[in-house]
Amino acid sequence: MWEAISAIAFPLPSNPLLVLFPAIAASAQFSTGLNEAQGTNFNYSKFFDSSKTPLALKIPSRVGMVALYSPAALTAAAAAFNSDGTVMILSSMLALHFVKRVLESLFLHRYSGIMAADTLATILFHYLSSTALIIYTQWLTVEEAAPSVDLKPAGIFLFSIGIFGNLYHHCLLCNLRREGDKQYKIPHGGLFGLVTCPHYLFEILIFVGIACASQTACAFCVMMGTIFYLMGRSWATRKWYISKFPNYPRQTKALFPFIF
Repeated sequence: MWEAISAIAFPLPSNPLLVLFPAIAASAQFSTGLNEAQGTNFNYSKFFDSSKTPLALKIPSRVGMVALYSPAALTAAAAAFNSDGTVMILSSMLALHFVKRVLESLFLHRYSGIMAADTLATILFHYLSSTALIIYTQWLTVEEAAPSVDLKPAGIFLFSIGIFGNLYHHCLLCNLRREGDKQYKIPHGGLFGLVTCPHYLFEILIFVGIACASQTACAFCVMMGTIFYLMGRSWATRKWYISKFPNYPRQTKALFPFIF
């Protein structure tokens, strides 16, 4: 087993904190995903009950979304401009993902709600710390021999599919509502006939691609944490649609076609 792992991944960093922190973060994401599935949701989007949050702790959704993506985007972009080799490739992938999310938040998505300040702070810290750790642990591998199996081509391929698939389904969601329309509608088109959250499915592909391009334990931990969280969030979203729309198709899965 260890021979197979060593063939596709760099050795663990010598600093135990660089091993423990990503593993703890992934475990926390697993717990958060379970909470999402059970109804204890992060306070943004359709799951935010503004009546339970003081006015001072409420932030317009567009402002909040831009704020939580921007630090990670700037960190990754700065690393991409100041590195080369695999570190530059990985940093560029992360920068592209987060810059895309910032631009979508500014110019694509149509927001009608607000976000809780503690949710903003939590997600911002997660994105920033995960991005910085992935890049830093990749930098530590510069002098090490690469794994015998190079997963970068597969990683770049999966990442590209994830980026375009995620953007496409975000466009479909955007076109459901006109500016100022606060009424939710059942999404359609693309993979929405198969799963409730295909945009989450493609976001998972983004992080699978990043992990394959990196081939470090840290990146794989972030990937697993993302999968855990988005599984829970998509399950909660499917339950929400079923509760709000009597005609919502029950055969539609939450995240993975024909499976979950």
